[in-house]
Amino acid sequence: MSGENLSQSILDLIGSPGARPMTKSEIARKLGIPPKHRAAFRGTLDALVENGKITSEKKGLYQARVRSNNRLAGTLKFHPKGHGMFFPDMADEQNAATGIDLVTNNRIMINRRDTGTALDGDRVLVTIERAHARRPFRTRQEMTPEEPELRAKVEKVLARRSNRVVGVFRSKGKYNSVETDDKAIEGLIDITGDTTAQPGQLVVVDLSQWKDRNSTPRGRVIEVLGWPGDPGVDIISVIHRFGLRTSFPDDVLDEARSVPETPEDQEIARREDWRDKLVITIDPADAKDHDDAIWLKRNKNSWTLAVHIADVSHYVKPGTRMDKEASERGNSTYLVDRVLPMLPTELSNGICSLKPDVDRLTKCALMEIAFDGRVLKATFFDAVIHSRAKLSYEQAQTILDGKPAPKGSARGLAVLVREGWKLASAMRKRRFAFGALDLEMPEIKVKLDENGHAVSSEPVIHTESHQLIEECMLAANEAVAKVLRERQKPSIFRIHEDPDPSRLMDYTENAKLHGYKPGDLTNKDHIQKLLDAAKGTPEEHVIKLGLLKSLKRAAYSAEPLGHYGLSKADYTHFTSPIRRYADLVVHRSLQPFLKNPPKPVDRTPSQADLREFARHISDTERTSAEAESETKQIKLLEYLQHVLKTEDERIFDGLITDVRPMGLMVEIPDMGVRGAVKREDLPKGRWRFEQHRMAWVSSEGNVIQLGMRIPLRITSINTERRFVDFAVAGKPTTEGTHTPSPKGKGKATKDKGAGKSYKAKQSSQKAKTKKSGVLEVESKGNSTAKKSRYADISSKPFKKARYGGKSGKRKRK
Repeated sequence: MSGENLSQSILDLIGSPGARPMTKSEIARKLGIPPKHRAAFRGTLDALVENGKITSEKKGLYQARVRSNNRLAGTLKFHPKGHGMFFPDMADEQNAATGIDLVTNNRIMINRRDTGTALDGDRVLVTIERAHARRPFRTRQEMTPEEPELRAKVEKVLARRSNRVVGVFRSKGKYNSVETDDKAIEGLIDITGDTTAQPGQLVVVDLSQWKDRNSTPRGRVIEVLGWPGDPGVDIISVIHRFGLRTSFPDDVLDEARSVPETPEDQEIARREDWRDKLVITIDPADAKDHDDAIWLKRNKNSWTLAVHIADVSHYVKPGTRMDKEASERGNSTYLVDRVLPMLPTELSNGICSLKPDVDRLTKCALMEIAFDGRVLKATFFDAVIHSRAKLSYEQAQTILDGKPAPKGSARGLAVLVREGWKLASAMRKRRFAFGALDLEMPEIKVKLDENGHAVSSEPVIHTESHQLIEECMLAANEAVAKVLRERQKPSIFRIHEDPDPSRLMDYTENAKLHGYKPGDLTNKDHIQKLLDAAKGTPEEHVIKLGLLKSLKRAAYSAEPLGHYGLSKADYTHFTSPIRRYADLVVHRSLQPFLKNPPKPVDRTPSQADLREFARHISDTERTSAEAESETKQIKLLEYLQHVLKTEDERIFDGLITDVRPMGLMVEIPDMGVRGAVKREDLPKGRWRFEQHRMAWVSSEGNVIQLGMRIPLRITSINTERRFVDFAVAGKPTTEGTHTPSPKGKGKATKDKGAGKSYKAKQSSQKAKTKKSGVLEVESKGNSTAKKSRYADISSKPFKKARYGGKSGKRKRK
C-alpha cells in the first residue's frame, strides 16, 4: 500500500460515522497492516497527527479532527515581546474548509495567556476568536471596532518542533530548578532526577510534564553546556533551543563512507562528457561545498550557457538512511561559527562537491540565451565535468575590473568571466524590466578569533561577480520549473505569493511619512519606482525594510504558484542539492525529461505527500534562518560589548527607524544592530516631540526626524533582551527634513523642499500642527557634541549590499 493510500485508509477508518477513538494497534489490526510494514504505518500515523488531520488524545487514542469553521492547524512562533504569532497551513484542506481568508490572515496574533503549553515552532491547533470578516484594502488605522483582526487561542499541540529548553541551573537544598528566558515559559522548570550541573551553569532540559499554563513545567537535565561566557556555549545553546542536529547517526555515516571516492567508469560512459571544456566554479573564498559550475560561449546572435549542478541524486537514493536523514533536516544550517550540513561531509565536501581537477557527476541545464536576455530554449542531461578553475568572488571581480586572471589559470578563463558578466547584465536588465523587485539588503559578516569570540564586524559587499552567478542560477531554476510545470510532473516549487493589499496600504502610509508619494503600491511598477526614488538616500534601508515586512515569506509548494519578488511565473530550486533537500526532489522529478535519463528513474512522492513535505521543508528553512540570525546577533552584541569596554567613544553611523514619545528607535545598517535612544540621551537642549511629522525638534530649530542618519555611541547593552541603548553623539543639523510632495500622481517622488531648515518651513507647518501630538522635554545632553563628518547627518548614503542570490551559500529567494 502506497503512502498516499495508507493515509487515506487511516482517515477513512477513524473518520467514518460513529467511529470511536482507537489505539495505534487497533487501527493497524483493522487495516490489516502486516508486521513488516508497521514502521511505515507508525510514520504515516505520526505525519497525520503533525499535519493536524487527526489528533492524538490521552491514553494513546487517535481520532479524526473535529471539523469546525473556526479551527485552524499551523505553526506557532513567539515574538521577542512574548506574544505568539500563528501561521496557518495554507495547504491544509480542513483549514480551507473553514471559510477563513487564509491569504489575508496569513499570520494571526495569539495573546501570551492563550498560547497554552506550546513552545516556539510547534505545530498547533487553534481556535479563532472574534472571527469577523476583514474588508480588503483597509489599513489597520482605518479598521473600525466592528472589524477587529482575528485572534487565536491554542487548543492542542499537534507536534513539538523540539521538546528541549535551555536555561540556568539553580539549586536550593534538595530542590533543583532551571530558570529560562524562553518566551514560551519564562520562569522556572522543576528538575527531576540526578544531574552533575552546578548552580549557574547553562543546561539543556527535556520537558517531561506540563499540564497547563498555570502549572510549573517539569523536566530533566540531559546535557550540561557549561558556564555562560565560556567559548562556544552561547552557540551550542541556540543549537539545542532550535532542535538542530549536530551529528549524524552511525548508520548514516556508514552509508556515506561506502560511496566510492571517484565516479564509476560505467556511469561516466552513460553521461555526456564535458571534461575537456572550460567549466569553472565561482564561490565564496571559504566555501567547501561547491554546488554549481558554469560554462558559456558567445554565438553570432546569442550565448550558450551551461549550468552544471552537483548530481546528488546519483548518490542519495529515495528511502535510504542518508535520504531519510537529509529529508528530516531539510537543509544545511550556516551558523556564525559552524555549518550543520544536510549531508555528511563525505558527500557535501567530497564526492558531490564540484572541486577543480577531479571528475564529478552533474545535472546540466543547457540554455540558449538571446542578447536581450531571453531564454530561447533549454535542454537537460546528465554529464561529467572536470572543473578547470575554482574562483572566489574576489578573484572573479578582479578579472571583471580589467585585471588578468590568477597566475597559472586555464586559457580563456578571463574571457569566459567577462563574457559571463555581459550575459548576466542582459538577463538582469530584462528581469527588472519585467517587474522583479530590487530588494537588496545589507549582509553582515562577524569574524571570530580562535576562541570563538567576536573581534570584528564588516558588511559583505556584493559585486558584479556575485550577480553573474546569481543570474545564471536564476535562469536554470526558471528553466527547470517551466519544464516540470508543462509536463505536469509532481515536484517542489519555490513560491512567493502576492502580498496582502491591506499590508501594502499600511506600507504606503509609512512611505508618506518619509516624504514620498508612492502611488498605488498594489501595482508593482509603483513599488519599484518607490525603491528607485529611495536609492542612495538616508532612508533607503527603512523603505526596503518596510517593504519586506509587508511582503509574504517565500516558501516551498507542490503547486507552481509563481514568484512575486522575482516576477517569474515558473520558479523552483534546482541549483543547490548539497544543502537543500528541495533541490534533490527537483533533480529526481527532472530525470524523466533528460536527454539521457538513468534507468530506472528515481521514484518521486505523490502530489499529496509533496504538499505535506513542502510545508515541512518550509518550516526547517525558517528554523535555520532564525537560528542563523540569532547566532549572528549574539556575536554582534558580544563585539559591541568588547567595543564598549576597550574603545573610547566609538561613533557609529545610525539610522532612525521610528520616532516615539520615549525617544528614537535606531539601527546601525552596516551591522544590522537595532536599539533605542531615550529622550534624555538626545543632544543637550529643549526638545519637543511632533508626532505628525515623526520628529523631535529643538527650541533652536534643530530636527531629528524619521529616516535621518545620525552619529551614535553606545551607553549600555542588554544581552538578555538583545538590545542596545544609544546616545546621539553630536549636535544634529537643521537640514535633512522633508515633507510629502503633492506632485507625481502614481509615482514615488520626493519633496523638492527636502533639506530646508526647520525654521524656513515652520510657518507652512503651523496650519497642520494645531498643537497636536507635541511633547516637550529638556535633555541634559549626555553625549558630547563634536565636530565630525556628520556635519550634515541626513546626507550620507549608506553602503549598498546584497539581499538574495548566492552569497555565503545562505541566500534564499
